[in-house]
Amino acid sequence: MIDTIIDSFDIWTDAQGVKSRGRIKSIDNIKLVGIQKLRELILNLAISGKLVDHINGDDALKELNDKISLEKESILKLSGSKKTLKSIKENELVFSFPKYWKIERLGNIAIVERGGSPRPIKSYITQSADGLNWIKIGDTQKGGKYITSTNEKIIKKGLNKTRQVYPGDFLLTNSMSYGRPYITKIEGCIHDGWLRISPPQVLNPDYLYHLLSSNYVKLFFDKEASGAVVQNLNADKVRKLPIPIPPLEEQKRIVAKVDELMALCGQLEQERETNLKTHQILVKTILESLTQAKDADEFQVAWERMSTYFDTLFYTEDSVDQLKETILQLGVMGKLVKQDPNDESSQVLLKKVALFNEDLIKKGKIRKKKPILELTNIDKSFNIADGWSWIRLASIAEVRGGKRLPKGHSFSISETNHIYIQVTNMKNCTIVNDDLKFISKETQEIISKYIIKKEDLYITIAGTIGEVGVVPDIFDGQNLTENAARIIFPNQYINKSWLQKTLNSKYIQLQFEDKTRQVAQPKLALHRILSSCIAIPPLEEQKRISDKIDNLFAICDTLSQRIIESKKLKNLLSETIIKKVI
Repeated sequence: MIDTIIDSFDIWTDAQGVKSRGRIKSIDNIKLVGIQKLRELILNLAISGKLVDHINGDDALKELNDKISLEKESILKLSGSKKTLKSIKENELVFSFPKYWKIERLGNIAIVERGGSPRPIKSYITQSADGLNWIKIGDTQKGGKYITSTNEKIIKKGLNKTRQVYPGDFLLTNSMSYGRPYITKIEGCIHDGWLRISPPQVLNPDYLYHLLSSNYVKLFFDKEASGAVVQNLNADKVRKLPIPIPPLEEQKRIVAKVDELMALCGQLEQERETNLKTHQILVKTILESLTQAKDADEFQVAWERMSTYFDTLFYTEDSVDQLKETILQLGVMGKLVKQDPNDESSQVLLKKVALFNEDLIKKGKIRKKKPILELTNIDKSFNIADGWSWIRLASIAEVRGGKRLPKGHSFSISETNHIYIQVTNMKNCTIVNDDLKFISKETQEIISKYIIKKEDLYITIAGTIGEVGVVPDIFDGQNLTENAARIIFPNQYINKSWLQKTLNSKYIQLQFEDKTRQVAQPKLALHRILSSCIAIPPLEEQKRISDKIDNLFAICDTLSQRIIESKKLKNLLSETIIKKVI
């Protein structure tokens, strides 16, 4: 069985997940699921008797039975009870165990009792050195085994309203993330969020710790805690836990083997994390060489270097995301497609836009624009090709905000014809119809000026800041939240797809971030959006850039899907190995 695990190390180290779904993909958010499952498997093998050789023989069995009998007698005296807990039924056991092991309920061989909290606790907290250690969940360390100190102490008067614990006692969380074991190395008192377990003589403390940390125990606790409004453990539930008890000498060998294999898991995890971070730096360095190339020759050298090692570089979701970001940046810098000298220059294009706006002003359709702040060399992020121009967004677009629901008005309890589009509906550069909110006709009439059209682009200005996306036809003319704005521009002179990509590119997003940091509240002001500096190419080149980015993004998405499928396969393989071994 150990050979099966060792032969499959590449599966364990490659199987991955994410720590938090709410966070963006990054190396720091990768969870090494395979190694986590490997740790779980090691514990399962250990407490089911499949990790080390056994000690057979009548003498070992008799010694074990005698110690358990003495332990049970001692517990009956301490508890004042006249009988032990009910015998264990076979269907309660998740695993099969060696025949010469004994299975006993924890409450028959150990004292299990709940903590207590003197109230109001603030009246009992003290700074005095002779106070009693007040052990809280916050005194533990993530992934830690021992409790060695406390942040607070209580006065001795509180002792009769709490539970005292001693070095070597086991503490078990009994609410929230229930069932997590710790061993205290200090004397102190525990509140009612803890259960105290006095470790029996028949169990090696480290063996008991591994046992309580195993999936075998977790599955039992989950079953016991299910069905309640608030899922937690109490002392009675924990006392019912069936404990597999090997001979003490075998327990010691199990502990030694588990510690050895866990150390190997830690080493594998450290090496994998180091490799992932090194890979991330390598990808970042090579991609930066593309965007920072001084001329066409330098760019070509950097591109060929990247192409040669493409498969080696882009094998994680994070690296593909970096590649997409770079493709976007290269596109808006004019490095993805060739310039055509026959294209009408952006200077001519901008004159047409200005004349178009003047006509709209005369017709009263738009207001006269405020003077646009002149650009300086500091505003220009990179060198542009002939035929391109540096401008502020205000030269080619208007930005209008959405509207908060009027005071006294709320969302409709049923669907209406009037949708109120929120930032939560704005995902992946489009608007999705998940969890849509509706407003009444009366509310819509009050905020009827604050709509968005299918020809516009949206931009989020609060919460998620700076995401720019397209408006699907079904949301044409619908109401817009005050936490987003609409970008309006002369469509015949500006390619919408190019503008949307440009505004999502790194050099524009950095401007948005900088502008957001300039205000007390994290909200992007409309005039600050309009002041953003953009490199604008000829109209025909705008379309070529957008099409090229779409083609390359499609390749990246295919690559990402393969990576995701590969992860799923490796996770499935790790699960299969677990079932095979167990």
